[in-house]
Amino acid sequence: MTLNRICTSLPLLLSVSLLAGCDQNSVAREEPAPRPVKVVMAAAEQDKAVSSPGVVRARIETDLAFRTLGRMVSRKVDVGDLVHKGDVLAEIDPLTLQLAVRSAEAELRNAQAQLENAATTETRKRRLVQSNAASVADHDLAEQQLKSATANAAKATASLAKAHEQLGYAELRAEFDGVVTATSAEMGQTVSAGQPVLKLARLEQRDVVVDVPEAQFSRVRLDDRFNVALQLDSRIQATGVVREIAPQADPNTRTYRLKIGIDQAPDIFRLGAVVTATPLVVGEGKQAIMLPLSAIRHEGGTSQVWVVDRSTATVAPRTVELEGPASAPRSVLVQAGLREGEEIVIAGIDELTDGQKVQLGQEPRP
Repeated sequence: MTLNRICTSLPLLLSVSLLAGCDQNSVAREEPAPRPVKVVMAAAEQDKAVSSPGVVRARIETDLAFRTLGRMVSRKVDVGDLVHKGDVLAEIDPLTLQLAVRSAEAELRNAQAQLENAATTETRKRRLVQSNAASVADHDLAEQQLKSATANAAKATASLAKAHEQLGYAELRAEFDGVVTATSAEMGQTVSAGQPVLKLARLEQRDVVVDVPEAQFSRVRLDDRFNVALQLDSRIQATGVVREIAPQADPNTRTYRLKIGIDQAPDIFRLGAVVTATPLVVGEGKQAIMLPLSAIRHEGGTSQVWVVDRSTATVAPRTVELEGPASAPRSVLVQAGLREGEEIVIAGIDELTDGQKVQLGQEPRP
């Protein structure tokens, strides 16, 4: 009897247990556990001026060379010497050029003698023709000889002037006031025409050469003002203006070269001095919100972030407009779409859905 009651009650107990289990599963499906995420609070930050190292260089630096072949017999300057326009910097052996001048002078004297003889002959022939003592043909021939002698004399005069000009090539003179920055030939060396002997740089025109990364390059424009300070003593400063921007990046470093003019800088900014260039911000810098790259989700050609509603502990997608890469690695600048104080999810964004409940975990600012 007892066994029959147990057998009869057993199916009923199993049915009750199954119903209870189904109720619990339904409740679990209706109320999923909040998903843990990491968030950061959006805060606008003023763009910070990024300093870059640079070197002071001459804007105009010229290689000086002799304009004729010869053996260099003297060099009157060394690296670092100040020179003035017209100063003799080096000389080559002038003997060959002096002989060329003497030869041109002799040719000129010969041409002048022939010219005088031809002029005398033409005058005599003309008088004889007038007195019918000579033919017209003889006079015409005398005129042709006079013209030829005149041309030869002009040619000899030009040759002499050329020889004197080439004799001046024996001296290498400064083309402008400046400083000698390099020498590439020594006394006794035979140099060819156009071979660099000295390098001369202007002192009054100086540039700061700076190589900037691609992320910073997009913000630089011509005529932007920079503060230039010596690295050895940052208290010594000058103001420069961007006058040249490289059209393409260096193939090895992928940086762009800027040339900042510092014509009015003190003399202590010497050629080769290492300096620090910092852009001058006029007025207030542009405000932007910087977020980690992990907070950005790209979908449908737009950039989105998950914004947390703390009152309901839920998240919602928000479309934002990005300005470009920030100065910090692995971060972006948000130009529009966010307000200060909003909390943004920066971890676990791929598994979220609109309106999903989350459990917040605060992340420090990057």
